[in-house]
Amino acid sequence: MKEVRGKAFHGQKSYHIAVSGTARCLAPRAFWHDARMKIPALAFALLAPAAFAAPMNDGGKARDFAHDLKPGAVAEECLHLAAGKSRRFEWSASAPVDFNIHYHQGDNVTYPVKANGQREGKGRFKAAAGEDYCWMWTAKGAARVTGKLGPEE
Repeated sequence: MKEVRGKAFHGQKSYHIAVSGTARCLAPRAFWHDARMKIPALAFALLAPAAFAAPMNDGGKARDFAHDLKPGAVAEECLHLAAGKSRRFEWSASAPVDFNIHYHQGDNVTYPVKANGQREGKGRFKAAAGEDYCWMWTAKGAARVTGKLGPEE
């Protein structure tokens, strides 16, 4: 049984839930008493780390990647690029995905590249500014995304 654990807080009590591969939830009955307060907190605790992916320090070397995405899931490959530096990239997906390259500046997100409903992508991305850039795929349905980020140029 694959298990995912998280905490939802209600007063000073905490409840642990386990989610099996069959999406069956096991939790104390009291956990569901005020779901409007607990479910969003639990969802944030479990999903927030994925939303703030840290850039990988790969030393500018090429790297391969593979991601198995469930419907609605997101995968990212993040790295730092100095202004004027570039990376070649190539990827393919088993089903259409939304693709972008983006970076964050405080609460603002900038998308130098954005393409929805794609099954593949290939190109050379050159950084206009020194930032932590993320190549991101969002699945509409289940999809496997594989590809390669070339060495820093």
